[in-house]
Amino acid sequence: MKRTLSSSAIATAICLLGVTLSVQAQPAGHSMHNAAASSGTATAAAQPAATKRYDLHTNIVDGKMVFVDDKGQVNPTLSANAGDTIEIVLESGEGAEHDLVIPELNVASAKFSAGTGKTTLRFKVPRSGAFTYYCSIPGHRQIGMEGKLQVSGTAVADAGTVPAANTDSSQAALALYTPAPVPQRAADPSAVSVAANPAGVPAAIGTRAPKTLKYRMETVELPGKLDDGTSFTYWTFDRQVPGPMLRARVGDTVELTLANARDSKMIHSIDLHAVTGGHGGGEHTQVAPGQEKAITFKALNPGLYVYHCATPLVPQHIAAGMYGMILVEPEGGLAKVDREYYVMQGEMYTGRPHGAKVHQEADLEKMANELPDYYVFNGEVGALSKTHKLQAKVGETVRIYFGVGGPNKISSFHVIGEIFDTVYSEGSFSGIKHDVQTTLVAPGGATIVEIKVQHPGSYLLVDHALSRAGKGAVGVLEVTGVPVPGVYKAGPL
Repeated sequence: MKRTLSSSAIATAICLLGVTLSVQAQPAGHSMHNAAASSGTATAAAQPAATKRYDLHTNIVDGKMVFVDDKGQVNPTLSANAGDTIEIVLESGEGAEHDLVIPELNVASAKFSAGTGKTTLRFKVPRSGAFTYYCSIPGHRQIGMEGKLQVSGTAVADAGTVPAANTDSSQAALALYTPAPVPQRAADPSAVSVAANPAGVPAAIGTRAPKTLKYRMETVELPGKLDDGTSFTYWTFDRQVPGPMLRARVGDTVELTLANARDSKMIHSIDLHAVTGGHGGGEHTQVAPGQEKAITFKALNPGLYVYHCATPLVPQHIAAGMYGMILVEPEGGLAKVDREYYVMQGEMYTGRPHGAKVHQEADLEKMANELPDYYVFNGEVGALSKTHKLQAKVGETVRIYFGVGGPNKISSFHVIGEIFDTVYSEGSFSGIKHDVQTTLVAPGGATIVEIKVQHPGSYLLVDHALSRAGKGAVGVLEVTGVPVPGVYKAGPL
């Protein structure tokens, strides 16, 4: 059966999957060919063929990523006659990585950024019509990088140089729809551990009056150790997953500066669920590589809140490691405990199966279908069993700040061999429960649990959807000391 795809379906699939089209950018003077073959005879154009040149740079305007021409026009309509040669000189104005594609004409530029400098896309337009150009980097079209190419007239008889496009060609459509296979490469030898230390909890605030706090974080893209012999390109806050835990008290004013590393390829941002207004800060912290922006907010509501990157595709940025938590203490602070730990669960979607000894690439189709290859605590397999362990002594009370970055899955948080004495359900200080075995935590949600440990041993932190333990979601609470009599004993009385 012959299979055809509409141009809108092709464009949607390309934007979702980040497909690179088969036609590449060429140096000035080199003609480009469409992938689809002509099925008809071209007729003479009403206008003589010409070369039309456009200079476009990318930028952020009114919170959106856009193309801008040399007159300052945002996402300008480009015009030409059928048979004209179009030359588009492209430059990244804010430094992030982009491209320009016109799927209906089977045309795509090379990717360009501040690091690559300008690139030139040159092609001949075979027919009239209104065509959409956009950036195919995942999320960029959704945030504004889209414009029109308006072509008048009829095709020029030049089939030997540039065949007329045939949008009904199943083969051409499927070539666009199907992404090229990602070449396998070995794990990156420069990969480092990105696992946040669970003991990295800021000091308790207590009974002080409200004041102004200043925080600064940097978004960094770097190769990290996902598993033994496996690496992944993480996107992070301050080179760790989760990002640093922030701590304030209700009534504090917080100034937060977000910087994006100069060598980043992507724009990044931050949305804090503790913030009222400005999309949680995401509206005003879309930060290009090498730049920084600041927001100021008042901590109005006490509780434990998730923060994450809010740059499209948002789930892609989250799945790459861009999440963390902020604790807003109630007036008077929290009851004192012996130890506090910071743990977050996330999912990772990779092109190769779980455990493959390679450098893993993100798989956005698996992400859209919610089929994770890995579930991790603090960013990597073994983060809380090999790299770090939670520790306590018999008789101590342990408080765990637990959140789910997601982007998609609920966690059934459980500690094998223990019962939560106190649970602050959904991270709310007004939602206190006692004697809880397993607590549900939504993606983008949090909880606080407290345990008074009474027997030595190794206690496993898990998501009680236990198949996920085999995919990485396991941590260890190591308890030492003398057991409390009568609590537990191996064997009969």
